[in-house]
Amino acid sequence: MKTLWSMLLCILITTVSFGQEKNTTKKDTTDQKITKLNEVIVTGNLKTDPVLTVISNNYEEQIAQPKNVADLFNDINGFSVIKRGNYAIDPSFRASQYEQLNIQYDGGTKAMHACPNRMDPITTHIIPEEVSKIEIIKGPYTVRYGATFGGIVNLVTQKPDYEDYGLHGKVSAGYESNGNSLVNLVQLQYIQEKFDIVANAGYRDFGNYEDGDGIEIPSSFRSTDYGIKIGYNFTEDQRLQAHWRQSFGRDVLHAALPMDTEYDNSSIMSLDYKLDNIGKTVKSLTAKAYYSFVDHLMTNDNRPSFMMMEAASAVDATTLGGKLELNWRPLEKINVFSGIDAMHIARDGGRTRLVKIMNGNVLPTPMTFNDKVWQDSYINDLGVFTEAKYSVNPKTVFTAGMRYDNVTSDIQDPEADFDAMYNLEKRTEHNVSGTVSIKSRVTDNFTIETAYGRGVRSANMIERFINHFTVGQDPYEYVGNPDLKAEVNNQFEIGFKGNEPLKNGFNSFRYETSFYYSFFENYIVGVIDPSVTKKFNPMAQPTEVKVFQNIEEAYKTGFEAMAQIDFLKDYYFKTEFAYVYAKNKDLAESLPLTPPFNTKLSLGFKKEKLWASVHYNVVSKQDNISKSFGETETDGYQTLDVRFGVKPIKNFTLGVAVINALDEAYNNHLNFSFTNQADFGRTPITDPGRNFSAFLQYKF
Repeated sequence: MKTLWSMLLCILITTVSFGQEKNTTKKDTTDQKITKLNEVIVTGNLKTDPVLTVISNNYEEQIAQPKNVADLFNDINGFSVIKRGNYAIDPSFRASQYEQLNIQYDGGTKAMHACPNRMDPITTHIIPEEVSKIEIIKGPYTVRYGATFGGIVNLVTQKPDYEDYGLHGKVSAGYESNGNSLVNLVQLQYIQEKFDIVANAGYRDFGNYEDGDGIEIPSSFRSTDYGIKIGYNFTEDQRLQAHWRQSFGRDVLHAALPMDTEYDNSSIMSLDYKLDNIGKTVKSLTAKAYYSFVDHLMTNDNRPSFMMMEAASAVDATTLGGKLELNWRPLEKINVFSGIDAMHIARDGGRTRLVKIMNGNVLPTPMTFNDKVWQDSYINDLGVFTEAKYSVNPKTVFTAGMRYDNVTSDIQDPEADFDAMYNLEKRTEHNVSGTVSIKSRVTDNFTIETAYGRGVRSANMIERFINHFTVGQDPYEYVGNPDLKAEVNNQFEIGFKGNEPLKNGFNSFRYETSFYYSFFENYIVGVIDPSVTKKFNPMAQPTEVKVFQNIEEAYKTGFEAMAQIDFLKDYYFKTEFAYVYAKNKDLAESLPLTPPFNTKLSLGFKKEKLWASVHYNVVSKQDNISKSFGETETDGYQTLDVRFGVKPIKNFTLGVAVINALDEAYNNHLNFSFTNQADFGRTPITDPGRNFSAFLQYKF
């Protein structure tokens, strides 16, 4: 911990002293150039962008208000969501999820969850309206943004509009009929040559929704969020920016988890610095430092189990880290990014149980037990990386990168039974990852990309240190394994992009496709271990316990494809496909949480002040399942969404939508099952039925 703090302090001291040596001659304000921070990964530059990327940024036109940021992924090809209710939603990409995806804000800021059941994933700590776009790197094809196993997801927050000085802002409100839900947002920004401020505040109040059969699903929640981003430009080539935000979740019901959230409070702070145009060889220096803290309380006060046992679990998570990166060009055709980054994750907290009934007998005096949830554990990751881009010619770029991660982990307050299972001591791992890729713009209308990436992920804290808690989709108790080897993803991919002009009323034909294959080493799954005895409620089924283990042979393969025809100037028709097949060869079954084949058809038009679209989603049956994970086969389904938006007068935007217009009753394959609910058996939770929404926004 002290080493990490020292490194972050050195980063800040280095950047400030470096910046003070820079010439601060004032430029003509009419030609003032603002130094752009590395908040975005994809800049639209062939010579600097990573290979095999996707950008999604049309949220204002989606109209329907998302519950949290994870809902924004529903319309991105290749993505699914893992749902435990209406709040605890995790994105999944190509059957990779949780820490297998490197999810971050603004090019590096992270906030890890406190709850072992992931009631509070990173996507709950920021409001969707604050996200301007989502950038995805489809695999471990860059080493610059931390250790990456299955891909990178960068959530880019709203930035100041530097082209328009002065005070500006927007106010918006939205309503959804299914759940009688409300959202509100106020955002203000004040921009001047030397400094800028962006501030926002939002409130969300969602009720229980009804599925397509009219059954009410316990899923209500309230959240209040605010944030402020302040930037200062020392010169046209030097910028410092601070970002502070807090989120407060209240009274969150989780249909597919054993407890509900009483409160979830998170605080995130980040500091970014960039010095540009340094010299002929050294081009720029960037630095980032961030800190987040999550305070979480969950109880079973309104659950059936409360009659037998009262339970309350107060847990917390601290995440802090930083990055220092130098961009230099030893030769005209070679662009190099070298740097160091660090991340520290620490969790603690426990569960208090007041047992009223034991072995079927009412106790004359309830007994109190205290269980250690996280056992005061931490993981540190110190990484060093270099990535070089070589311009073979003006239309072809070759990229190669290497990364080394020094990962240390320790458990400082182990439970007695966990201590007895393992020879617990501080552990250090040495992970090496890398990538090579080539991107070629064969013609002005056709691009081909090929890549290989070796992504390495050390076990997360649940997989290492959880002790007899139900953290999976099934009702098994899970036990961590601090001796797990790091997972390795060897991923190969080829992709094509094209845009062909057409005639006779058809404007253009656009297409994009990617084919990939991954073989895994030391893949981590929970496996039944007969030698371990169940700890809590030992008479209830199942009586076995799962322990996290490495498996030897596993792989996945799949593709995404998109084709779009633009016609009659403003109209378009688009179709998208996504398929992934995963195999656990050790257990002769699928890897868990593998989504089924998905097809999307969209028809719409876009004008400056008017747009509309119809989306038809076809999800196939999923019978390639992981029985050991508690999965069951899922029927296919179809949904129809209709959206309409208009700008009736200057500065106003009005939108309406009908989501699941056919009122389909369905559940996604990745949904968890109802747990500890009075009126539901252990079946996958169903998704919302028909939902009318309205959205109004005013900008000034």
